[in-house]
Amino acid sequence: MVVTIPIYNQIGFNYNSTRKADPFITQTIINSLEAVPKVKYLDLACGTGNYTYAYHLNGLDFVGVDESKLMIEQAALNQPQLRWAIGNAENLPFENSVFNGITCTNAIHHFKNLQLVFKECVRVLKSGNLVIFCSTREQMKNYWLKHYFPKMMRRSIEQMPTLNAITDSLERAGFQNIKTSPYFVQSDLQDLFLYSGKNRPDLYLDEGFRRNISSFASLAETDEVNNGIEMLKVDIENGTIHKLIERSHSNAGDYLFVSGSRT
Repeated sequence: MVVTIPIYNQIGFNYNSTRKADPFITQTIINSLEAVPKVKYLDLACGTGNYTYAYHLNGLDFVGVDESKLMIEQAALNQPQLRWAIGNAENLPFENSVFNGITCTNAIHHFKNLQLVFKECVRVLKSGNLVIFCSTREQMKNYWLKHYFPKMMRRSIEQMPTLNAITDSLERAGFQNIKTSPYFVQSDLQDLFLYSGKNRPDLYLDEGFRRNISSFASLAETDEVNNGIEMLKVDIENGTIHKLIERSHSNAGDYLFVSGSRT
C-alpha cells in the first residue's frame, strides 16, 4: 500500500518539472528487464509516467499503474496514447499472468508490505523479470544530507527497507535469480530525486526542486529545512561541502538496481 498518496496528490501538478526519466537509469532497467517488443510490461507505481513513456520510446509496450489519481491524470494528460490505471500495489487491477515483466522506480519505500506487493507482481506475471530501482536503508545512512536535515533524513531512513528486507521479500514471494547492482549518482543525472544533488548541492537551495521530493514534502519540518538551507549556503560558499561529499562516499552506492525472475 502506498502510504503517502495525499502528498503525491499535492505535488503531482509540478512533478514533471524536475522528475524526468534519466537515460542511463532507463537503459539499465530495460537491459535488466531483458525487454523485447510486442509483449506487455507493467510500470508499477509509475507516478506521472516519465519512465513509462521512456520505455515506450524504446519500442516497448507498457501499462502504467499508480494509486495516486492525480498522478495518473497527469500521466494520461501528457501521454494519452499510453495505457494508465489507478490501482493499489497490494491489489493490482489486472488479471493473472498478463505481463512479461515489471518495473518499479523509486517507489518501494511507499509500500507498507513488500512481500504482499511482490506476491501481486508474481500473480500478474506470466514469466519474466521484476526490476526495481531504489535506495536502501544502509545506503541512505551515508547521505551527507543528514548533516543539514537530520530529522527529515532519520524519518526517510526509517521508512526505507534494508537490502535484506528487499531480497528476502522477493524470495518469499517466489522470485528467483535475485541480482543487485549499485548506482552512484552522476552529475548529469536528469531525474532529480532525493540524493540527485549529491554532487550538485546548490540544487537543494531551489524550493521547486525540494517540493517534488517526498522526503521534503512529507517528512520535513519547516524550521529544520530553513536552518539546513542556511547552513548549506554557508558551506557551499566556503567550500566545506566538498569535504563532506568526499567523506560520504560509499562503495555500496547511492541507489540500487534489484532484479528477480519468475519462470
